[in-house]
Amino acid sequence: MDLRELTDKVLNGGEITREEANLLVDTPLEELCKAADELRKHFQGDAFDMCAILSVKGGRCTENCKFCAQSSCSSADIPSFEVRDADYVAEDAKRYDGIGVARYCQVSSGRRLNKREIAQIAKNIKRIVKETNLMPCVSLGLIDREDLELLKEAGLKRVHNNIESSPKYFGNLCSSHTTDDKIKVMKLVHEAGLELCSGGIFGVGETWQDRIDMAFALREVQPESIPINMLKPIEGTPMEDREMISEEELRRIIAIFKFILPKSFVRFAAGRDVLEDSGMKCFTGGCNATITGNMLTVKGVSMVEDLKNIRELGYDLPQASSFS
Repeated sequence: MDLRELTDKVLNGGEITREEANLLVDTPLEELCKAADELRKHFQGDAFDMCAILSVKGGRCTENCKFCAQSSCSSADIPSFEVRDADYVAEDAKRYDGIGVARYCQVSSGRRLNKREIAQIAKNIKRIVKETNLMPCVSLGLIDREDLELLKEAGLKRVHNNIESSPKYFGNLCSSHTTDDKIKVMKLVHEAGLELCSGGIFGVGETWQDRIDMAFALREVQPESIPINMLKPIEGTPMEDREMISEEELRRIIAIFKFILPKSFVRFAAGRDVLEDSGMKCFTGGCNATITGNMLTVKGVSMVEDLKNIRELGYDLPQASSFS
């Protein structure tokens, strides 16, 4: 089956197989990206989903993810602070309100928060809902059903929990929790009636088969959003000496993920700042979402620059309510 036939298959509601996905690894890149953007246009139109994030609790983590500066196996110098209060969070969120950013995500270090900390996150969410038009999201590790219900009642819309890599390769990145632990959380998120954001990190030694296996694992849980992160090697982490993947490789990853999960927003997250065009080529190849501003422990891209460039590509940047 050639690229045109695969594209038509997906446009007509079909799903590509693993064998067909493997063919896309060798498809000419520009043709592949053009086809992926055709899928994006068909399934999401010109909607673009922009998110801002806040590190709501920082410090050394109990988990040993080899790519993370906050990991227990990292010696990187990082700030440490308790969960931010509602005044702090609300004031930070207001910077992004009414300008085209749809979502605001509170992100915490650690395996999971305790009940007192979850209660504070709920208070923060209530303030975001009351004082802005942003959609509240959280990334809080291995959260449980009780916590999800409490945060949903406060106004939470979406939960982030990255699968990171293929189930087979994940153990090379982290041994303090498993892919099964993450998938359990993902299923709880949808059972609670919340949206799911789950993707991963690339350039950590994984193969193309791992990347495709990761996408098919995500297809089982159907996240509404798929963050694509390029590893940015951080001094003090076990992966400090790795080279970043190329822009061409990243564009192919995005396009293939769009073919496997066409109804999801593919979100270019960490790594855009190292690209000459801040990732704009990716936004013409199946990618229609991003995180604006700085990431947690690495530099991001200017919000002003993002808003200007993304609008110039012809995308709409509606308010959060348009995504409800």
